[in-house]
Amino acid sequence: MSLLDITLDSTSSPLAVVEEIAANNDLAFERSGEDEVTIVYKGHFTDYQVSFTWMPEIEALHVACAFDMKIPAGRRAEVQRLIAAANEQMWVGHFDLWSQSGMVMHRQSLLLPRNLTATNAQCEMMFETAVMACERYFPAFQFVVWSGKTATDAMSAAMFDTVGEA
Repeated sequence: MSLLDITLDSTSSPLAVVEEIAANNDLAFERSGEDEVTIVYKGHFTDYQVSFTWMPEIEALHVACAFDMKIPAGRRAEVQRLIAAANEQMWVGHFDLWSQSGMVMHRQSLLLPRNLTATNAQCEMMFETAVMACERYFPAFQFVVWSGKTATDAMSAAMFDTVGEA
């Protein structure tokens, strides 16, 4: 864990709430800047970088959950089809493909107008839903990128729920 020498309380920034949650759950985190906290989370399939950014100009707490998977140019169109199919299934947040970096990430925002304060429960749910979405669809992205599957085939595999362990 590393922090910049910035002292914030939860009434001035929801990032203090995020830092508290990370510290209480023994999650590695770093203050990436005055308005950003990044948490590294070890998932079932891969590690996730979960960045919370306070955007004062629009009074919103934004979360972006990314995983290390660069999308080759030749597979980007099929990944875009997969993203569209996945987003149709989601009630909270959405996936994006950042064209500059070629990375897929799950994003969502919490609006906090007029000095509203983010609660622990809200920040925890933002974190959990972002990681859960990435965990659910990561295998589908792998199928499209590394196995050459279509978005339809990958979605079929991703939406298949198993019970128990072998």
